Amino acid sequence: MTQDTNKDKDKLKIMARIAGVDLPENKRLDIGLAYIFGIGRSNNLLVIKDAGVDGTKKVKDLTEEEVNKLQKAVDKFKTEGDLKIEVEQNIKRLEEIGSYRGLRHRRGLPVRGQRTRSNARTRRGKRKTVGAIRKETTVRTGQTSNKK
Repeated sequence: MTQDTNKDKDKLKIMARIAGVDLPENKRLDIGLAYIFGIGRSNNLLVIKDAGVDGTKKVKDLTEEEVNKLQKAVDKFKTEGDLKIEVEQNIKRLEEIGSYRGLRHRRGLPVRGQRTRSNARTRRGKRKTVGAIRKETTVRTGQTSNKK
């Protein structure tokens, strides 16, 4: 029975959970770390260098010791919940002081100078047709016009 339990332990893999995020097992470490909010491509390189782990290694092949090193390296950065709270507070501050950027945030429009006449669909939402009904269409639909 002890042999069976040893086989089960070998089958158990260490789930790489860093900063409260489960890293995808079948991706390389340098790609998988980008799943953590606040760790992008440039911070990835700093974390991997600081931890002394090979970035080309798959996440599923990491040892428990390497995961602990990575956790310590990531803890030096502000990530996930703390970073999201800070971003929300910055936006709220901009709105409270009445800055132009704050007004754009409040109205749900692009903040960084992008044009809104033809683009900005992700910020503005689905198109809503605005305008009066033409005379020709009112005759076809049977609606009466208030104009004289």
